[in-house]
Amino acid sequence: MRSRTFSDKFRIGSKEELIQAIEEFGFVPFFENEIRGFSVEEHIGPGCWYTDGDSGFWPAWEWKGPVIQEMRCAYGKFLRDKAVYISSEWFPDFANYRRDGYDFDARYDDGLASHDDKELFDLIDATAPILSKPLKALGNYRKGGRKGFDGSVTRLQRQCYVIVSDFRYAKDKLGNEYGWGIAEYTTPERFFGDSFRESAYSRSPEESYERLMKHFRRILPDADEKQIGRMLGGRCNPR
Repeated sequence: MRSRTFSDKFRIGSKEELIQAIEEFGFVPFFENEIRGFSVEEHIGPGCWYTDGDSGFWPAWEWKGPVIQEMRCAYGKFLRDKAVYISSEWFPDFANYRRDGYDFDARYDDGLASHDDKELFDLIDATAPILSKPLKALGNYRKGGRKGFDGSVTRLQRQCYVIVSDFRYAKDKLGNEYGWGIAEYTTPERFFGDSFRESAYSRSPEESYERLMKHFRRILPDADEKQIGRMLGGRCNPR
């Protein structure tokens, strides 16, 4: 049977079907974006998205943490600063391209990362996995304290130095979960371990980009080259 593409009409109606989609496609954005059909939102089954009820959300949100943990995939604001699931098979090439072959310390030493971003990266690297609330407290990101947390953590995700490793929910006095999931941050090196360290820089950034383009052409047959190029984005501060 041929491999599916995002042109096919399919529905994601369970956590297991979402995991299957991530395994098949490698890249699965959560929200609708400029490439039509390239998202969980556009393929989600009935009753699994927003609702006007009291809960405010449905299973697609609740699946996030379990999917990340069970299949050990990367999740973060990787494509056009929008949240995307990326399989462990494809994340090393994507990170290699986005990092342009740099680890974070080398990027900073070459003047390609700000002091603010380095301080946040070092804090995450030293404490990961860590939820956003205690992370902000440790870094003094609060009213009257430091600013710029959202900008720094988004850049670190875009550059593939930081990923979301889980979502946790606040609990009331009875132990019932409520509200939106709280992001837990880590680094790919800590989350994936030796397999990532060994494979992330095994190719040149240019070779990784060619592999990515070939893969995106296959899973997005209706998208043109410019759309795919914009979605993949440029290398972060290429030499």
